[in-house]
Amino acid sequence: MAPRARSTSSRSTSSRYLCASCGRAGVQLWRVARTFGGGRDLLVVEGIPMWSCARCGESYFTAQTMHELERIKALRKSVAVRKPVSVAEFHRASA
Repeated sequence: MAPRARSTSSRSTSSRYLCASCGRAGVQLWRVARTFGGGRDLLVVEGIPMWSCARCGESYFTAQTMHELERIKALRKSVAVRKPVSVAEFHRASA
């Protein structure tokens, strides 16, 4: 299952870094949450650093971040903290 985004809450801008997609300066570093799995196997990872370009709109994770996400998923039982979470189901209106 593909990771799904949750709203982000913190951002910092750096003109030192160039966008990996368009090559322009001014990418922003966001801290985001992603969910993996579902139901009883749901895992939420918070505080993930994600780079986002305000010019071209591309967002991406570094290789180091992706490796850390894979490590967290593999060790989920020993690194995750159980928390209650509210879950709502989207019901599409009839056309």
